[in-house]
Amino acid sequence: MKVVLSWSETAALIFILNVCFNESYQLTGLQVCSLCGGTVQNTSDVGPFCSSSAGRIDRRCCLANNNTSDPERIIGLDLSNCSLTQVKELPGASKVFMIDLSLNPIVNISEKVFLGFLGLNYMILPQDVLCPGGNVSWQKVEVKQGKRLCEGQNNMCNQTGQMSMSCPEHSLCGPYGPGFFECSCAENYQGYKCLRQGEFPVVEVFGPLAASTVVISFLVWVTQRRKAKSL
Repeated sequence: MKVVLSWSETAALIFILNVCFNESYQLTGLQVCSLCGGTVQNTSDVGPFCSSSAGRIDRRCCLANNNTSDPERIIGLDLSNCSLTQVKELPGASKVFMIDLSLNPIVNISEKVFLGFLGLNYMILPQDVLCPGGNVSWQKVEVKQGKRLCEGQNNMCNQTGQMSMSCPEHSLCGPYGPGFFECSCAENYQGYKCLRQGEFPVVEVFGPLAASTVVISFLVWVTQRRKAKSL
């Protein structure tokens, strides 16, 4: 038996799949809050920070309450005293402001874990673990009571935010996490190493693609309608 969906049924199915995908994405993003059991520790600075920021505690995370467009935004993450030996990734935490990884037997932390963590401004690490990007990536680094404190993420570009010696000509340098920067093409430049001058040909590139998509969608709709009538 062959089942043929109407246009409205197909649209409804797509909507349901999108809702399910978004919910699963949010759950995946918040999995980092369950890397350790329990809730934010009383000995962690994340708790007081969350209270002063009017945040909301969810397991080991502090979530922002002042952003209705992104209610699950993680601003604080407490992974202290979790028996972690390494940190490979922190999914969904790229907008975090504070991370506590102290009291862990950490042997290795990949610096790429914090790629894109532009808002990360305060880290608490075991004293033997170096700050991501090294001391040059932070305004203040100190060891106190068996913990290493990394405070105030530095912009790895020059102070003016204009041309960088590390970026190709006709490009601008921008921060991209502790010890990282990214190069973006200056105005009216695009392409490989920003060598091509002029605006990106949006109409020439996406126009035929959009037209072909519309035509194919229409043909599929007509075909499905004919099959539905024949039944």
